[in-house]
Amino acid sequence: MARYIFITGGVVSSLGKGLASAALGALLQARGFTVRLRKLDPYLNVDPGTMSPFEHGEVFVTDDGAETDLDLGHYERFTGVAARRTDSVSSGRIYSNVLEKERRGEYLGKTIQVIPHVTNEIKDFLAVGEDEVDFMLCEIGGTVGDIEGLPFFEAIRQFTHERPRGQCILMHLTLLPYLAASGELKTKPTQHSVKELQSIGLAPDVLVCRSEQPIPEKERAKIALFCNVRPDAVIPAYDLKTIYEAPLAYHRAGLDRAVLDAFQISPAPRPDLSKWEDVMDRLDHAEGEVRIAIVGKYTQLEDAYKSIAEALTHGGMANRVRVKADWVDSEQLEGEGAHRLDGYHGIIVPGGFGERGTEGMIAAAKYAREKNVPYLGICLGMQMAVIEAARNLADMPDAGSEEFDHEAGKTRFTPVVYHLKEWVQGNYTVQRKVGDDKGGTMRLGAYTAMLAEGSKISEIYGGATEMEDRHRHRYEVDAKYREALEKAGLTFSGMSPDGKLPEVIEYADHPWFIGVQSHPELKSKPFDPAPLFAGFVRAAMQEGRLV
Repeated sequence: MARYIFITGGVVSSLGKGLASAALGALLQARGFTVRLRKLDPYLNVDPGTMSPFEHGEVFVTDDGAETDLDLGHYERFTGVAARRTDSVSSGRIYSNVLEKERRGEYLGKTIQVIPHVTNEIKDFLAVGEDEVDFMLCEIGGTVGDIEGLPFFEAIRQFTHERPRGQCILMHLTLLPYLAASGELKTKPTQHSVKELQSIGLAPDVLVCRSEQPIPEKERAKIALFCNVRPDAVIPAYDLKTIYEAPLAYHRAGLDRAVLDAFQISPAPRPDLSKWEDVMDRLDHAEGEVRIAIVGKYTQLEDAYKSIAEALTHGGMANRVRVKADWVDSEQLEGEGAHRLDGYHGIIVPGGFGERGTEGMIAAAKYAREKNVPYLGICLGMQMAVIEAARNLADMPDAGSEEFDHEAGKTRFTPVVYHLKEWVQGNYTVQRKVGDDKGGTMRLGAYTAMLAEGSKISEIYGGATEMEDRHRHRYEVDAKYREALEKAGLTFSGMSPDGKLPEVIEYADHPWFIGVQSHPELKSKPFDPAPLFAGFVRAAMQEGRLV
């Protein structure tokens, strides 16, 4: 049965609970243990799938089609353990499950209350798969004291008391603010945060204290005394040059040792951190730099493209170069603005929804095609490359997407991209209508694409004839325009197994121009870069030598 580590945050939000959880998972793996990481979010949305990227950042998609918090991306990138639908839950999902059970009569007419019905639902979620791993790391979103988080904290309190002694511990992240005027680190916010936890029946076993300044030993001792934890369980967490330094930094600070001590696991296996030392060596000793333009519509918030940014870093590691990514607002490229892309060694157009900014994405695809600049189009980025080819090479000047017509409420385009109404998922055929609810109704999760022999995409995947990546979209390139587009020079080099859905496009006469309907960035890891991103960065390196 798994040991449980519950990770909470206090004082302020955005302290890095997800990164600390992922780094701890990696450290436990380095000592030979198996881990699984989970996220419990207190918001009332059923999942983040319908949230604006400006509101919540990236939506991370799992192989089994769950739309989840971006922290699950950290978990996968650091541990290599593929997340599942059962690794992410929100208050909205919990309450939905409870209400559905009530409607079905499963509570036998009882009055439905937060305790025990909501808390029992949360505990059931925590227990899923507990016999599969050595450690289950469960991060609770938000900050201690938030009213919406109380059912989760109560469920954790009950869960820890129902388990055998020593099977559950609590790790709490706080902030030590520095007052420049007095030159002091203040511990009082941490003390109050721990007091808030204690007031609801929880006590931390390990404290991780974020600070911009070194934490003196006397301050660590003070925190230990007033927060009732062991001095060696007060772990400093400082700002890092890169998130991939976190496992090594937390190991130096003693986090994994403190956690294993809290479980009374002694002597513990020695850690093998060679994998992370190699990652840092590749980052610290890069042998060049490439400049990449990420042309998107949510560029004001980099978290909206978190996995893209990290996959580019991984591609740089694979080629021992530093990737300098610039975020280019696609609306700035509309009209005569494509010259803003001058000087870049590669162009990425990522996914997105809605018509705003798409003319700039089309301009970016045209620029990359005409200037022979490496281009990677992902999801919407592939669709915009197809529209550009249809307009400028295949004599369809009014080519566009049904998505834009649906948004405008009138027909304006020849729909080379259409609303996907039917597709095969495993042994089933899935059907969707334009008027369906938005949440969870897209083509979601991992799907296989069959690759054309001798194509560039096949070469990138080592000569493979198929690849599997995750999808998140409800509009698709219409295969009925394939013949016209291929006559114009655009090759459909990857198709769904039934041959109906285009998955990959490329130009045979271009140095490196590939569009994919899937999201290869979601599976990329620092020690296992996505082949498309490694190949794209390699092509950008070649471009850099030419300009």
